[in-house]
Amino acid sequence: MDTLYHQTNKQIQEVQSNMGRLETADRQSVHLVENELQARIDQIFSSLERLEILASKEPPNRRQNAKLRVDQLKYDVQHLQTGLRNFQHRRYAREAQEQEREELMARTFTTNDADTSIPIDDTLQINTSLHNAHRGIDDLLGSGSSILDGLREQRNTLKGAHKKMLDVANMLGLSNTVMQLIEKRAFQDKFLLIGGMVVTCIVMVLVVKYLT
Repeated sequence: MDTLYHQTNKQIQEVQSNMGRLETADRQSVHLVENELQARIDQIFSSLERLEILASKEPPNRRQNAKLRVDQLKYDVQHLQTGLRNFQHRRYAREAQEQEREELMARTFTTNDADTSIPIDDTLQINTSLHNAHRGIDDLLGSGSSILDGLREQRNTLKGAHKKMLDVANMLGLSNTVMQLIEKRAFQDKFLLIGGMVVTCIVMVLVVKYLT
């Protein structure tokens, strides 16, 4: 189990270091980078399933600690999966807006004189703007929903890991200082979760207000 654990942990670190490639890749290669990262994440999830089986077969005095280590890896890879999905949502929205802008710029209405063109009328511009605003809001809501789901998953994982850490600590007789540090970290993570949800809601409200 230790060999597979270290291999999986190394794979997670490699994916973390390669996440920055998403921001620097051009439009032609960004799809390849996303597919490569997703394939690595899927491989990590597969390794975690094997680790969970191996952890359950550990001796009783090591089983709890082994499950705790696997849960930590699971939390890390779920964080990476959420980050990749959020990037894809932003890219899809950006590409859709660019395509609509190009179509709008290329669209003109002409009179009987082939050399004379008139701009799109105000009504069509308003309808197009409203359509774009609605699509932007839908994309934003989808991205926000994905972020909140990811935060909920992370919160549930943290709660389970915290409980197991307390059980392991009681079993191993850790000091009160270590226990206090663990509880303090869990308390801070709870505020980070709440803060992230509040900031996401504020951004969504501001964008909706701006687009409409």
